[in-house]
Amino acid sequence: MIKITKDAQKIQKKIIKWRRNLHQIPEVGLILPETEVYIEKKLREMGIEIKKFNRCSGIAGLIKGEKKINTIALRADMDALPIKEETSLAFASTNNNMHACGHDAHMAILLGAAQILKEHQDELLGNIKLIFQPGEEKMGGAKIMVEEGVLDEPKVDIILGLHIGNFIEDIKNGQIGVSYGVFMASIDRFLVKIKGKGCHGATPHKGIDPITMTAQVINAFQLILSREIKATKPAVISIGRLSGGSSYNIIPDIVEFEGTVRTTDNGVRNKIPLRMKEILTHITKGMNGDFEFDYIFGYPPVSNDLAVTKTFIETAKNIVGKENVIELSEPTMVGEDMSYYLEKVPGTYFFLRSIPEGEVYPHHNSKFNIDESVLWKGTALLTQGAMDLLKKFEDLF
Repeated sequence: MIKITKDAQKIQKKIIKWRRNLHQIPEVGLILPETEVYIEKKLREMGIEIKKFNRCSGIAGLIKGEKKINTIALRADMDALPIKEETSLAFASTNNNMHACGHDAHMAILLGAAQILKEHQDELLGNIKLIFQPGEEKMGGAKIMVEEGVLDEPKVDIILGLHIGNFIEDIKNGQIGVSYGVFMASIDRFLVKIKGKGCHGATPHKGIDPITMTAQVINAFQLILSREIKATKPAVISIGRLSGGSSYNIIPDIVEFEGTVRTTDNGVRNKIPLRMKEILTHITKGMNGDFEFDYIFGYPPVSNDLAVTKTFIETAKNIVGKENVIELSEPTMVGEDMSYYLEKVPGTYFFLRSIPEGEVYPHHNSKFNIDESVLWKGTALLTQGAMDLLKKFEDLF
């Protein structure tokens, strides 16, 4: 374990260089040609065999271990956001996209793990699969890669992944946060169109007011959370867009709004859209209106396996120190498509706190940045975590 830590620290400058190179070529969505070429080149230079995919720019690298019985997967997302960068960094993007969520760091960390694991290939008690996945931001690239067999040939038995940045505030810079069970929420989206009948604001009795109906519906949606969902099961319904009308004295025909639902329990997740539709039906019918409702199920909750997480936490304590491993008691309502892998195989997803000096900006902000000095920790945690899980596999399952 000391050896792996020193190996990770030794290549810290290389990890930072990879991160900066990738930061300069951010690409959005499922097809990332420059990023794909960069990752493929680095893996081939390390002597790692790779597999590519048809429907996206994903890459799977494979390091075959001595026994070749069990396989541990390590995953990093690759895509950026359509944000114009305003960090003034010397290596800032110039193509109007930006790595504003740390995926550049995730790829660099996994490349570091790939190099060390390849160097220790003769010590591995099983296989390591390296998953570089596009389309985490809204596109569900994980689901596509699962459908195309990334967890097969060889079959993946356990998966590890991490997220870097600052959205979990309960931990300090350089510490890791990890949770038993549900770690992150599901991400669903809904769109509503409330239909009325327009008229002059001075004569509302001649029309059917969609704005009044909308107000009733939105209030009733919030009552689902406060009066129908058990208080110990976190859930969020947030309206992010609302539009209707064109003049202060005209009641419009239609009001539209959309928002997101976040839950940590699948029973709650399935209940909420049913109740939303019932509320829409009764309120609009009772007020002589009508509606259209579209509910899109997105990423499921991210749920960590208890046995894998327990083993990983012991590894992490030896890498970064017991005091720097924070066991989180509550999930975050942020979501991640790592959930698609964790639905298929047991694993652990953890958070590495990384905040630069000066003012700290949130994820998905044009001035978002990280503290690069912690990158070696991510590499060491993934590397040693995979090696320990292979070693202890028979005791886990």
